[in-house]
Amino acid sequence: MRYIADLHTHSTASDGQYSPEELVHRAKERGLEILALTDHDTLAGVEAAARAGEALGLWVLRGIELGAAEYENLHILGYGISSEAPMLTELCGKFKAGRDERSFRILDYLRANGFELTLEEVEELAKGNIVGRPHFAQAMVRRGYVRSNREAFDLWLDTEDYHQKVKRFKVPAKNCLEAIHLAGGKASLAHPYQVGLEDEALEGLVAQLKKDGLDAIECYYPKHTQEQTEFYLYLAEKYDLHITGGSDFHGERVKPDVQLAAWELELDWLLDT
Repeated sequence: MRYIADLHTHSTASDGQYSPEELVHRAKERGLEILALTDHDTLAGVEAAARAGEALGLWVLRGIELGAAEYENLHILGYGISSEAPMLTELCGKFKAGRDERSFRILDYLRANGFELTLEEVEELAKGNIVGRPHFAQAMVRRGYVRSNREAFDLWLDTEDYHQKVKRFKVPAKNCLEAIHLAGGKASLAHPYQVGLEDEALEGLVAQLKKDGLDAIECYYPKHTQEQTEFYLYLAEKYDLHITGGSDFHGERVKPDVQLAAWELELDWLLDT
């Protein structure tokens, strides 16, 4: 059965603009039938989102987005997971500790490039949630160092120099897949183009991930070109992977050009979890 869905969104539990409850309300207004909350490396918002969804008659999938170690932007989305699964809970704790440590390295990196920020002002923007790069970008905008979050990322927070100098805790993709499956969920490769591989190399990665337990691939994504989408659909068919789609919505203040998506997706395979 096909549903109107967005399977890739973020809330204030990680680096999004809206609380889990606010995000669910916006999804309902958007006309979605299914929403997946997939905050970075945390399950902190999924129960609140699920309760809000139940009250509004919107099917909310408990999800997560895990960063894998093999490539800088290799991310694995998990869907239909238990928020009390031991391995995934332990892994999230390690991710949080790694992000906390990374905050100091980001401050040092920015200060070395002439940007004087304090952890207190960044934490204020995070509002008690996990501090992420968007919060540093917002602090840079507020100080007048850059004009927008996008400029902060393009010039400083998502450059090769940044990634070489600022590291954080990650685990291999195989471990991400195992943790998601042990939590009762299904796993999808997020935004394949961001991995930065040519088609042949990307296909090799997908083939290996399939062997390690990958269930799906995010074929539909706002920044995929038509050509990219067609290639990812080809990979899904060739490797017997399900098809997912999501906006990667963070909120207008974080990603001004990204709105909630409304993809029509066949999701019976996922809703059985």
